[in-house]
Amino acid sequence: MKTYLVTGGAGFIGSNYIAYMFELYGDAIRIINYDALTYAGNLENLRVVESNPGYSFIKGDVCDGAKLRDLFAQHEIDYVIHFAAESHVDRSILNPEAFVKTNVIGTITLLNAAKDAWKNDMGSKRFVQVSTDEVYGSLGDTGYFTEETSLDAHSPYSASKAGADMLAKSYFDTYKMPILITRCSNNYGPYQFPEKLIPLMINNALSGKSLPVYGSGLNVRDWLYVKDHAKAIDRVTQGGQLGEVYNIGGHNERTNIDIVKTIIQTIRRLLPESDPRYAHITEGLITYVEDRKGHDFRYAINPEKITRELGWLPETTFDDGIVLAVQWYLDNAEWLKNVTSGEYEKYYHRVYGV
Repeated sequence: MKTYLVTGGAGFIGSNYIAYMFELYGDAIRIINYDALTYAGNLENLRVVESNPGYSFIKGDVCDGAKLRDLFAQHEIDYVIHFAAESHVDRSILNPEAFVKTNVIGTITLLNAAKDAWKNDMGSKRFVQVSTDEVYGSLGDTGYFTEETSLDAHSPYSASKAGADMLAKSYFDTYKMPILITRCSNNYGPYQFPEKLIPLMINNALSGKSLPVYGSGLNVRDWLYVKDHAKAIDRVTQGGQLGEVYNIGGHNERTNIDIVKTIIQTIRRLLPESDPRYAHITEGLITYVEDRKGHDFRYAINPEKITRELGWLPETTFDDGIVLAVQWYLDNAEWLKNVTSGEYEKYYHRVYGV
């Protein structure tokens, strides 16, 4: 029975990954969810697995070396899946130091704990550094990121993730640690905190607020349904070549403004016309705001390597995935209300000025 240490497992992607793993493997695995429970970490995301005897939660910071060493000493950990990170570009512009601390210092602290614990048994272990396509920088109108694309990070967030990736790779080269690195495109789906584009627009539309779109809205992103991402990470963990990078993309490029208009159309399709919110959810809510500093124009991933080597392909089209996402937020209004209480409004107005 393999034991997984999942850092940041109470966050959006981490919680979806844990749910998928238990769905796939049942009681054949154990998962330790290690999460600091910052604003984006929410144990409500794990209700579906919390009664599973193979699941356990430990509250902790990835920068806490002593706690991590104790954790490795107390448990025979086979796989580390490292999601824990500060992950929102806008927040990194406001507070870059927090991103360096969690994403860089936290990663090397975790690497050191795993290296020391595994020093006599590297062969059967795996450390998966979960990263982002943003480390590659920005594309023009054509072309795709491949695993050979040079790193060219433009925001404090992407720079901190690039630093973490390079540290992970250096531990493979220097210490022969069993490192794997994944870089994904923009995720969407259940439990995503509403600071990212899709849940932000869903929440604002349902609340009758304006829908702030940066600049002209023509920036392009590739969208990946979160469960497809979880499946890809498992494929990489089980079969990826050590020391390698695997890009994970959704084959779903869209401009930001197209995403916003699609969300409006989808909500109107799913809401009954008798709902009092229905009449107000129109494109009239769209408000163009000052562009984000250093806003990358286009991201697009070529995922041929993971398809060729591991047989993974995204299964969820954007047309299907956006319906699943919108319906989830409609069905989980209480979750949405809970995560947008407190400091959320102050942060929102600071970023968008509306």
